[in-house]
Amino acid sequence: MTAKAAPTCKIFSFNDVRSTPDPIFEIDPACLQPNAVPIIIDNGSFQTRAGWACTADQLSAPLLQFKTVAARSRGAARSETQIGNDISNLEPLRWLLKSQFDRNVVVNFEIQELMFDYIFLHLGIGTEGSVDHPLVLTEAPCNPLHCRQMMSELLFECYRVPHVSYGVDALYSFCHNNRKQGMEPPQTGLVISSGYHCSHILPVINGRLDGGHCKRVNVGGSQVASYLQRLLQLKYPGHQAAVTLSRMEELLQGHSYTAEHYHEELEKWRSGEFYEQEVHRLQLPFSSKLLGSLSAEERQEKRAQQLRRLQEVNARRREERLQQDQERLDTLLSVQELWEDGHLELFHRRLVELNMDSAEELQSYISKLSLAVEQGRQHILHSDTADSKTEMSELEDGDGVAEMEPELSEVTEPEKPSNTVQPVFNMAEYHQLLVGTERLRAPEVLFQPALIGEQQTGLMETLQFVLDRYTPEQQAALVRCVFLTGGNVQYPGMKERVERELLAMRPFQSHFQVSIASRPALDAWFGARDWALQTEVGGPGWVSRQDYEEKGGQYLSEHWASNAAVSLRVSKPAPRASEVPPAGPAVAVATAPVAMAPVVTAPVVTDVTMVTAPPQPLPRVPSGAGQ
Repeated sequence: MTAKAAPTCKIFSFNDVRSTPDPIFEIDPACLQPNAVPIIIDNGSFQTRAGWACTADQLSAPLLQFKTVAARSRGAARSETQIGNDISNLEPLRWLLKSQFDRNVVVNFEIQELMFDYIFLHLGIGTEGSVDHPLVLTEAPCNPLHCRQMMSELLFECYRVPHVSYGVDALYSFCHNNRKQGMEPPQTGLVISSGYHCSHILPVINGRLDGGHCKRVNVGGSQVASYLQRLLQLKYPGHQAAVTLSRMEELLQGHSYTAEHYHEELEKWRSGEFYEQEVHRLQLPFSSKLLGSLSAEERQEKRAQQLRRLQEVNARRREERLQQDQERLDTLLSVQELWEDGHLELFHRRLVELNMDSAEELQSYISKLSLAVEQGRQHILHSDTADSKTEMSELEDGDGVAEMEPELSEVTEPEKPSNTVQPVFNMAEYHQLLVGTERLRAPEVLFQPALIGEQQTGLMETLQFVLDRYTPEQQAALVRCVFLTGGNVQYPGMKERVERELLAMRPFQSHFQVSIASRPALDAWFGARDWALQTEVGGPGWVSRQDYEEKGGQYLSEHWASNAAVSLRVSKPAPRASEVPPAGPAVAVATAPVAMAPVVTAPVVTDVTMVTAPPQPLPRVPSGAGQ
């Protein structure tokens, strides 16, 4: 009977990728002729992607991809701000990192301006005082009017762009993938978009976003990574500093998955055999220098190296001390020469500066320093032939310990008898993270936000809530095309989990189809590029400078991937009784041409009518009320 083979351990290591600064590209001539080519910016809350809407092969992908963060020390100049890939390692500067986003809405336009500066600089735009290219920019679903107004003001007033178009990133990705599958607009479907800070359920009816029934869940990749970090820090308290957010994001991308049946999958992990087969061991960096693993000859050689280093440190310190004493002695001798030359006033002034009282005290210091300098020179001359025991005694006294490595104190320990049994300690295993159920527990936050204490529904419950807003016929049309997009839907098993949940909530024998974006994180940029190539600049969907000046920053020119345009109407408040003008001027206003009456809002017309009517008796004011 053959024995079962022992399961092989899966050991992985963190890449700890360091970003490299982006190059400054030169504008391709194809981006200038015959007209200025639009710039496509996918303004994501985790990563920003920018490039050209050009048909050239070398420009068919975004030229810039960087994390949407900026780091600037307190009090530092604006030019010292590091952005995106200029920050090679985020962890030491994480407490300085800032973003222009609150959830998925841009609110910090000072940081947004820095991001635009970085993009335009690295794309090679060198025009003075303006950007002469149209701009296609993504925004959040149901973006607040004030945020769009501030963004338009920044682009038209600061950069003086000729045209701007706004669109929803998830809708760009939805239409881009439908076109790749041969589906022509208008389409009806349900888009599930999960980003870094939040997730959205977006119903699309006949090619247009139904903004009234969109829903947002405040759970995204940021919450998933933070939850995974907390799980592993509680599991390995000795490695809390090594369990960083950057490594957790890498672990999520390469080792996590979504369970189709969450509780059933957890039961599988109770089996020891299943655990050994599926657990991932993540190797943390560590130093393999252990004293117990060295032989007697290696210890002797290491001790000799440390002794030579200590001698060099001590010799350098003696030379520095001798140089300081010599400079001090020269200063005192120059003061003594003043006394010998008869410059008594200057001599006493220098004595006060040296904090001395008399010439005898000066002479005493000169004698002591002369003796110390002479002894120091003699010691340096004989240091090459000095006994090593003297150096070892200095080592034990602590001289030069600060300059040495931590192993120095271990080297001087007496050797243990050879017959003593040494315990075997595997340093590599101690620095391993065994990631088991954490692989599926972290992504489960998207479906059960209560795991992290969030009092809100998960993705599928929110999807059910959105479907209930429609008629059965509309529901059937929506679920025929359920589309997953966003950087946070790339976990293996996400599509199968959504299909199982839909199967449970939909009526018996009903039909539905779930698809996922081919490139969930990049398809929004490619969809915006497709739209810019198919739409003439200045046509529907573009906001020109003239539109901005005439209609305001809230104005939005709609297209199939944009939000719905909502006009902001603010009625003029009626003046208070204390602000009513005197009767004379009011009569003059009432006798104005009748053609001006329709321009006045209803509350104002009412007030004017009241003023031109016969005066009403005012309420009696009690005596002394105005005092």
